[in-house]
Amino acid sequence: MTQEKPSLTIVRRIKAPPARVYAAWTRPELMARWWGPDAGPVLSAEADPRVGGRFRVVFQTLDGETHDCRGEYLEVEADRKLVFTWEWVTMPERRSLVTIRLRPVEDETELNFTHAQFFDEIARDDHQAGWNDAFEKLDALMAELEDAGN
Repeated sequence: MTQEKPSLTIVRRIKAPPARVYAAWTRPELMARWWGPDAGPVLSAEADPRVGGRFRVVFQTLDGETHDCRGEYLEVEADRKLVFTWEWVTMPERRSLVTIRLRPVEDETELNFTHAQFFDEIARDDHQAGWNDAFEKLDALMAELEDAGN
């Protein structure tokens, strides 16, 4: 029997409509404003959100370390769902899978985020901490866009 690889699921409510949350995942200029686990800068962001399209984000954490991640879109349903591969350029053999589902709930969006097929529990735990921190930045970006009327 094969052992199932570790995964994580994060469900949270975001004070924004699904279209705005989806845009934050697929528009490079918005990705650059929230990606990464801390206040370090995003150095570049690229996205081609179509089946077979690719994304790439390079960010720097406050400790000065540069991180380069990329993936391929496997499923794309505008404002509803994204499925893509996830890999660090320095460790492509540790490819994993991200599934994002967006659902309107009252005047918010329920984000159901699953990151699966991790190499081990340590990788899962590191990613869980990183994603939770990034989602705090996503919340702040959504509030900022709301205040700006976007």
